Amino acid sequence: MAREYLKRARPQARPDDAETTRIVSQMLDRIEHEGEAATREYSQQLDNWSPESFIVSQDEILAAGKTLPETLKDDIAFAQRQVREFAKAQADSMQALEYESYPGLIVGQKHIPVSAAGCYIPAGRFAHLASAAMSIGTAKAAGVPQVTACSAPQGGRGIHPATLYAMDQAGADTILSLGGAHAIGAMAFGHFTGKPAVVLAGPGNRFVAEAKRLLYGRVGIDVVAGPTEALIIADDSADPWLVAVDLVSQAEHGFESQVILISTDRALAQRVIELMPKALALLDEQSAAPRAWDDLGEVVVVDSREEAAELSDEYANEHLHVQARDLDWWLDNLHNYGSLFLGEETTVSYGDKASGPNHILPTRFAARYTGGLWAGKFLKTVTYQRMTQDASVHVGRIAARISRAEGMEGHALAGDVRVQKYRPNEPLNTHTEPIS
Repeated sequence: MAREYLKRARPQARPDDAETTRIVSQMLDRIEHEGEAATREYSQQLDNWSPESFIVSQDEILAAGKTLPETLKDDIAFAQRQVREFAKAQADSMQALEYESYPGLIVGQKHIPVSAAGCYIPAGRFAHLASAAMSIGTAKAAGVPQVTACSAPQGGRGIHPATLYAMDQAGADTILSLGGAHAIGAMAFGHFTGKPAVVLAGPGNRFVAEAKRLLYGRVGIDVVAGPTEALIIADDSADPWLVAVDLVSQAEHGFESQVILISTDRALAQRVIELMPKALALLDEQSAAPRAWDDLGEVVVVDSREEAAELSDEYANEHLHVQARDLDWWLDNLHNYGSLFLGEETTVSYGDKASGPNHILPTRFAARYTGGLWAGKFLKTVTYQRMTQDASVHVGRIAARISRAEGMEGHALAGDVRVQKYRPNEPLNTHTEPIS
């Protein structure tokens, strides 16, 4: 494959993952064994926040809503409806089933919502209104009866009013003004609510991500999210200005956010590089986008769309946007991505904010084996079976013979006793030579 890199990412020093693990592991151990007092101590130490109650009251939620313009409330309502309806459609697509697999043997499956979920809404430099819909709204659409949601206090004033309003509108049953790894621990261990989360969802910084990773197994998690990734595939039909702006829009997530352009047209790729300073100049001086582009941005030219698809699958990016001809071909031939955006009319920013499919997505090559957060993450797919006596005798003899071949006599006896009960006048016919 011919690949010409017009721009490559600079080598980056890796964060100290071992130190992050040590810090978060110690925090979770204290939070589990010392209880709410440890959570309160971490909140005071890390966020200078120790209210009388971490549970946000209805009065506080109502007060937050009164500070917001009606147009913003309408926009939040639209975005949340899009996310909720898409998640509900996902849940509805997971059909229960039941069939007779052998005469008298009925097997089936059903889907049961988990009993409680914990949803983390990130704070920091941005008010993440959309993340409330993505995690809380999806959990409620799946039928989770208890959703606890956390977001970090801002400047000693509690959760950002717009974020708080969005969390409430998304359907959170309890909202805690907590952030960071200690918020993840509090939800996992049921602090302040008495209802430990069974599944944890929502993006956050490396400490939040590590807390979820360390708790995985005791609870379910959505994904271990890393910095934002966005990849655009463009051919000579693409608008270079739209491509440049779309790259900038994702680079602004943070200094570690990587944006990539793969193009089958060298002139288009070169023009996008030329336009990037103009697009970056539209952002304020504090934006992370210029540094993210300088340090991590990549532009690659390939000879064909087949090569572009192959390279894209190697990157396995979180967000993948195609601005090229014959969109159905790309839909059929791209395989590794968190979420796919087809055509210039859509953009990753739409997915981040309002269009419907979830924006909590796999990063760091995880799109090779998983998708992002969806309604199914909050549902347990469980199986069941029942039998007639005739079926029990037939399967019992087979199961007993297999068990004895394996050397598992106890398993075999479970079949024997049923054959003896239901067919007392027939030979067992359940003995066989063990595997040597």
